[in-house]
Amino acid sequence: MKLEDVLLKIQNGEMDIDSAANEIHTMSYTEVSDFAKIDSHRMCRTGIPEAVLAEGKEPDDLVEIVKKQVDCAGRVLVTRVSAEQIAKLRSNFESDNIEWNERANAAVINNGTQCPETGGVVGILSGGTTDVGVAEEANIVASEMGCKTITAYDVGVAGIHRLFPQISRFKETGVDAVIVAAGREGTLPTIVSGLIDVPVIGLPVSTGYGAGGSGQAALMSMLQSCSVISVVNIDAGFVAGAFAAQIANKVAKARK
Repeated sequence: MKLEDVLLKIQNGEMDIDSAANEIHTMSYTEVSDFAKIDSHRMCRTGIPEAVLAEGKEPDDLVEIVKKQVDCAGRVLVTRVSAEQIAKLRSNFESDNIEWNERANAAVINNGTQCPETGGVVGILSGGTTDVGVAEEANIVASEMGCKTITAYDVGVAGIHRLFPQISRFKETGVDAVIVAAGREGTLPTIVSGLIDVPVIGLPVSTGYGAGGSGQAALMSMLQSCSVISVVNIDAGFVAGAFAAQIANKVAKARK
C-alpha cells in the first residue's frame, strides 16, 4: 500500500490511527528471509527507486530479493548482473517480464507494471565505445525514474568534431541534465559543460591503462575541471543516472 492510500483511508474513515501507524511502519522496509531488508519506501521518500546490486549475491538469494521487490513495487532494477544470475532470473520470470540490457549488464524485472513518464529529459554522452556499458547503466536508471533519455556515444575529444552536432541536438531537444561518461584523460565533461547551459555530471570510467589507468586519471581530471560540473565515482553509472534524473524530474515538475 502506498502512503497516499493510507492517508486516503484515514480521510475516508476506513482506517484508524493505530492501523495506519502500523502500515506506515511496515513501509520502511520489507524483510527477505534472514539475509536482506528491502527499502520498499525509497521511491516514495526520495524519488529514486530501490535497486538491487546483483554483484556478490548468490543467484537463489537474488531471485528471492527480486520477487519480493516486484511484489512491493511492480518493477525492480537489477544492476551488475552476471551470466549465471541472468540465467537464474530467466528461469524464474516470464521473458515478457524481463527487460535485459546486455551492454549495462542490468535488467528490469516487472509484473506488467509500466514505468511512469515524468517529462524529464536526460542526455547521455560517452567519450568512446568502451565507455558505453557504464553510460548505459546510467541510461537505464534515468529511464526507470521516468525520464526520456537521449544518447550519443563515441564523441570523445580525440575527434571533437563529432561532439558538436550532438550538443546541438541536445539543445534542440531541451535536455534538463547531461551525463558524460569518459575514461582515459576524462576531459570530455569539462568541454561539454562549456557548451551547454544545463547541469553536467561527469562519470569517470575505468578505461585506459598505464599511469592513471582504471579511471584514476579521468576522475582526477574531472575533479580539477575548470568549468562547472559535478562528478561521481569511477564506473558509478547508477549514481550518475539517478542524480541526473532527480534534476530532470524537478525541472519537469516546475514546467507543469
